[in-house]
Amino acid sequence: MSMASKAKRLMYLAHRWTGIAGCLLMLLWFVSGIVMLYVGYPKLTPWERLAALPELDPQSCCVALDDAADGAGAGTLSSSAGLVLTSIAGKPAYVAQDAGRPAVYDGARGVPHKGPASAEDAMRAAWLFAQGTSATGRHAGELVASRQTGDSGQDAPSVATPWPAAQTQAPVVYQGLVEEDTWTHSRSLDVHRPLHKVEISAPEPVTLYISSRTGQVMLDAPAAQQRWNYVGAWLHWLYAFRSTSSDPVWSWTVIVLSLLGTVSALSGVLVGIWRWRFSHRYKSGSRSPYREPWMKWHHVAGLLFGGFVCTWIFSGLMSMNPVGVFSPERKPDLRAYAGSMDAPLGPLADSRSIIAALREDGFRPVELAWHRLDGQAYVLAHDRRAHSRIVKLREGGLVVARAWTAEEVEPAARRLFPAQTMQTSLVAQHDIYYYQRHPAAMNGALVRGLPALRMGFDDPEHTWVYIDLNTGQVGMSLSRSQRIGRWLFYFLHSWDTPALLDTRTLRDAVLIALSLGGIVVSAAGVVLGWRRLRRRRRAASA
Repeated sequence: MSMASKAKRLMYLAHRWTGIAGCLLMLLWFVSGIVMLYVGYPKLTPWERLAALPELDPQSCCVALDDAADGAGAGTLSSSAGLVLTSIAGKPAYVAQDAGRPAVYDGARGVPHKGPASAEDAMRAAWLFAQGTSATGRHAGELVASRQTGDSGQDAPSVATPWPAAQTQAPVVYQGLVEEDTWTHSRSLDVHRPLHKVEISAPEPVTLYISSRTGQVMLDAPAAQQRWNYVGAWLHWLYAFRSTSSDPVWSWTVIVLSLLGTVSALSGVLVGIWRWRFSHRYKSGSRSPYREPWMKWHHVAGLLFGGFVCTWIFSGLMSMNPVGVFSPERKPDLRAYAGSMDAPLGPLADSRSIIAALREDGFRPVELAWHRLDGQAYVLAHDRRAHSRIVKLREGGLVVARAWTAEEVEPAARRLFPAQTMQTSLVAQHDIYYYQRHPAAMNGALVRGLPALRMGFDDPEHTWVYIDLNTGQVGMSLSRSQRIGRWLFYFLHSWDTPALLDTRTLRDAVLIALSLGGIVVSAAGVVLGWRRLRRRRRAASA
């Protein structure tokens, strides 16, 4: 037997035996992938979180940073994490960073909260969060759309729903502390573990997870979303095999199974092409040699949809970043970007003055965050619709701006990498790398604000950096390997170019049609594999 014949025989065997197990897995992947087009894995988006917060009132909030106990203000601003004034369980609070872990200070008095958040704290926070999101009457997707279009309409007024005094009459059920469960695998939750788990039955059934460190709501998982996820993301990502936020066993299980699926799909395409007669027909009159219906369906559907099956399974493998192939060697130097921390805050230390200045500008903030850019302190404010404003110093007073200019940001941005900049441009519309996904998408909670400053560096990895001028924050950093990964995973797996995302209905229809083709290929393979195994079992027992 020639080498070519041996190679072809090996390809037939590879498809046969990897397909017996792989087709069932691929069938589940295609079914769950269709569900994931519309129902994502539970996450708390910035729009949902901000929509649930009450407006900050300068009459009752808050103590100046210079008066906060233990130096919460100046000490925290010396770190890149910054300081945030928000509301926890309906009350204003400063959230600082203490050795990488969040610490909470009373917003009215400046004294630190003692001990972890209690079960009562968690239940109160969960109740108020549910009432706050209900009061807005806005879905997260609508809030994203309003932010992208610059909608500046006023929010619905906050509805003051009191915390029920009698817990037995409240639709709030405390489920205890959980270290990690089905919906809380995200590594961003690690510093908040263990999490309080609270179930709310009104206005709609939802499970909320509250930080034991701060008492903040960290994740919402509506009951309907949980049910759909068992045939969606939970099934698609094989989370039945995942036990912790950092689980190498699960990671390598997905990598190996995806690799086997890729081999099965690719070998199937080659076998299908070899068996198809392009120039003439078999005696049956067909170009396919198979007469048995399941075999013929598998062959024909495999030729029609096999290429898409290959790219989807392969891109799923790439999503796991095997052996760190897409990991950057160097990350942006955010400390250099922030600059010196020595300049005093001045009027920016007075939260009441900041809130008052924002209100005079027609902006009603629910959260303030202190940052520095090139040594200059500023406050980033958000309202309940996730719109933002910047408050900075000018001639000793406070000034409110909608965004930074590119000229203001560029000098600091040049220090993100120790290399010369090759290009600098203003991004007014989302491009092929910097774009916004809908909330249900895997990365739908990431904010890609416009306009943005894009800078290309002459470092060994030719890194691109996008800075959201609305916030002054680095929105994205992409090395050359990460840009390659963008095409091998996101594009091949999700067809997520801005042009295609803008035609969502058509894009979804095409993806569903191709997925149905993959289901036909996989279902036929499952039937054929089951028949082969059954025949072998009968032969072995004969």
